[in-house]
Amino acid sequence: MTTRSTFIGLSAAIAALALTSGAALAQKKYDTGASDTEIKIGNIMPYSGPASAYGVIGKAEAAYFKMINEQGGINGRKINFISYDDGYSPPKAVEQARKLVESDEVLFVFGPLGTASNSAIQKYMNAKKVPQLFVATGATKFGDPKDFPWTMGWQPPYQSEGRIYAKYLLSTKPDAKIAIMYQNDDFGKDLLKGIKDGLGAKTSLIIAEESYEVSEPTIDSHIVKLKASGADTFISITTPKFAAQAIKKVAEIGWKPVYVQSNVGASVGSVLKPAGFENAQDLLSAAYAKDGADSQWDTDEGMKNFYAFLAKYAPDLNRNDASVVYGYGQAQTVVQVLKQAGDTLTRENIMKQAASLKDFAPETLLPGVKINTSATDFFPIEQLQMNRFKGEKWEPFGAIINGEIGG
Repeated sequence: MTTRSTFIGLSAAIAALALTSGAALAQKKYDTGASDTEIKIGNIMPYSGPASAYGVIGKAEAAYFKMINEQGGINGRKINFISYDDGYSPPKAVEQARKLVESDEVLFVFGPLGTASNSAIQKYMNAKKVPQLFVATGATKFGDPKDFPWTMGWQPPYQSEGRIYAKYLLSTKPDAKIAIMYQNDDFGKDLLKGIKDGLGAKTSLIIAEESYEVSEPTIDSHIVKLKASGADTFISITTPKFAAQAIKKVAEIGWKPVYVQSNVGASVGSVLKPAGFENAQDLLSAAYAKDGADSQWDTDEGMKNFYAFLAKYAPDLNRNDASVVYGYGQAQTVVQVLKQAGDTLTRENIMKQAASLKDFAPETLLPGVKINTSATDFFPIEQLQMNRFKGEKWEPFGAIINGEIGG
């Protein structure tokens, strides 16, 4: 009898232990900014200032999270998206980052825009161990897991893009006389480095370089100077406002170079239309996302979802604006990370999941372009395809190119 009682007691103890272990295994883990009902995400955008054309990215993301919340949220939790304006000013970005982390107590900061702004907050975010996730810039410094484990990019690195342009020009116009205009900041210098690295021993093909400041009202004088150099190839490393000015001025002065426009200033809606489609014919660029202005995507399932989303949640946003397409794809990626994080909503796990994306394809990326990350690879997108502007849309040509940095 005693033996039987002991056995029953032992069985009960084992059962209780199993239950306790099960509860412990199923336990939810939260850091500041997460709870049973909410995930608080911070964001910094230039809703005003010289790069205000990018402000629609934040609007598209806010609308996307509203849709997710209406669908029940992520694992039952609603997203509280707090987005602030920094006017494309690094000191203001620092102020907004501190506010998001210390006052709003967000779980992480997602998609802050601009190379200079992200450079200004990178050390602070890493010191605080708060994810600076999927920054909206292709600067190579934002893919450095060794020195900055809390910062990760999203779009292709500018150096990859620069290498692709160099490769294209070397194969199609090996005797090019190249003039380059670039924004005088980390964005411009990073892409310029990619071009020079890609040209290798042929950097002498570059016969003129001009840089401009974002505070300049117009870049017309730089364009006139570059034309006077005798260049027959022009690479414009510019953000939307200045990209549109350059396209207009090149046409106005009758310069007819092989014209390459960097991806961040190649939007049909916010750059080429204001510059005049007639002035943008045969422009070259590289892309990783589908073009909302291109009717070839009207039957594409992913883009049908994107258009339906815009109609219901963001009717004021222009589907032809590449920045709107960008915001949608970026928001889809962060939602995937949150789904993977499950009930372990710690800052450490957010970074771990962001670094564990495997062949993830947001609906707006070109076919064949996929997101892959690892603990040592913080560049989610590293593939691009050359594009040529015809009529009122970009026409992709050639194969998807993997841009590799280093070496």
